[in-house]
Amino acid sequence: MDGTDEQPTLREKAYASFTRHLLARDVRPGQFVSQRRLVELTGLTLGAIRELIPRLEAEGLIKTVPQRGLQIAHIDLNLIREAFQLRVFLEKEAVALFTRSASDETIARLLKQHRDIADAIRSGDGSHELELRAQAVDWGMHDAFIDALGNTIISNAYRVNSIKMRLISQDRFRIDGHVGPVMGEHLKVLEAIERRSAEDAVNSLVAHINGARDRALRI
Repeated sequence: MDGTDEQPTLREKAYASFTRHLLARDVRPGQFVSQRRLVELTGLTLGAIRELIPRLEAEGLIKTVPQRGLQIAHIDLNLIREAFQLRVFLEKEAVALFTRSASDETIARLLKQHRDIADAIRSGDGSHELELRAQAVDWGMHDAFIDALGNTIISNAYRVNSIKMRLISQDRFRIDGHVGPVMGEHLKVLEAIERRSAEDAVNSLVAHINGARDRALRI
């Protein structure tokens, strides 16, 4: 074995480990970290970390600051505006296609997930477990729209932006305490999809995303 088949796997492992720790807030936006700290955090070799850094820099998840080291992406107004703008551009086309192409069964499944959570809220369930479930359903719906495009380039761009969106969510607001309104906004989108009205689905989705953007900017 010459190792050529193992290197991509090692690079992907390093990337997955870093992003997992980033989203778990083991490192924080704006924090400076050393390569040695990333080795300790991920349990990977220094060589793997050094190979990882150019990818993280290209994706805007980390940057090298002269004489200070590596800085985790900082959540500022510019990042918020750019991340939400890209999200709108990608998801508008995605939800329009999803409206036309998704099976009735897929749409029914998404509707049931959201209605079950909405019913639980109306029944007085304010548990943390429900919030975690709602967050997973939230991300799952948006991912389903992008997956419907069947475009690897778009999926990769969306994946990177999704990491930034989750960092923004952690820094600026969380779904905690807002499950009901979020599910209501999602249901407007899904009910438009159920009617096969791409225009209504797009309009409802854009209103939902722009509302989240405005809340993040105000905070």
